[in-house]
Amino acid sequence: MRYAFLGDIHGNTEALGQILAHLAGNKIDKIVCLGDIVGYGAEPVQCLEMIRALKCDVIAGNHDWAAVGKISIDCFNAYAKAAALWTREQLTDEQKGWLAELPLTLTYEHCAVAHGTFHQPEAFNYIQTVFDAQQSFGALRELGARVGFLGHSHVPVGFFDTDPITYTLDPEMPLDPELATIVNAGSVGQPRDENNKASYASYDTDTGVVNIHRIEYDIDAAATKIRKANLPEILAARLYQGK
Repeated sequence: MRYAFLGDIHGNTEALGQILAHLAGNKIDKIVCLGDIVGYGAEPVQCLEMIRALKCDVIAGNHDWAAVGKISIDCFNAYAKAAALWTREQLTDEQKGWLAELPLTLTYEHCAVAHGTFHQPEAFNYIQTVFDAQQSFGALRELGARVGFLGHSHVPVGFFDTDPITYTLDPEMPLDPELATIVNAGSVGQPRDENNKASYASYDTDTGVVNIHRIEYDIDAAATKIRKANLPEILAARLYQGK
C-alpha cells in the first residue's frame, strides 16, 4: 500500500498543481489531505475544488475552520488574521459548510492522521520538540496506530518513540516496525524549513519507508497573485525564503 500525505496547501495553486502532477507519475493507492487547504494564499477556492476533485480523505486544519468561523482568529498574528478574513469573503456557503464538517483525525489500517497533534487535535497545537511528540505518542497508540502523519508546523520531520525520543530531518525514513513514529509531511503551499520547494510525504507499507518529496513550483506566479489580492506582502515574500 502506498499512501501520499499532503497538507498546508494554503491557497497556493501553483504548488498544489505541481504536487498533483508528481503524484500522477507515481503509484499511489491513497491520498490524504492533512488540512489547511485555505489561508495565506490567493486562491483558496481553486485549491479547495482541486482537492475535492481528487475525492481523497481530508481532515480539518485550523485555517480551514478559521475561514468558516468555527474557531477564533484572536490568536492569529496580524497577517494570518487578515488572510483569514479575506478568505471568508471568497468562499461560498456550500464550501464553508464542507470545511466545517471536516473531521479532526482519521485512522487507517497502517496509520493515523491529524493536523496538529494527536493528544489534543482540537487545540491545533504544534509538535516541534521531543516533549511535544511524547504527549502525542500515547494518543496515537490509543487510536490503534503505530505510525502517525501530521502537518501544521510546515516543517518536515520524523519523531521516533525511542528512549529517549529521537528525530530525523532526513527525507528518507526507514521505519522500525517495533517503534511508533510521527511524521510531519511539511507544507505544500508555504514551507518553513528554509527550503522553498513544496513538500509532501509518501509511505510505502511494503518497504516500511517514508519519503519526503520536495517539488519546485512557480513561486513568482503564486507571489504575484497574493500581491494582486492585496494580501499582506509578507505572505508573498516568505514563499521565496521558505520560512
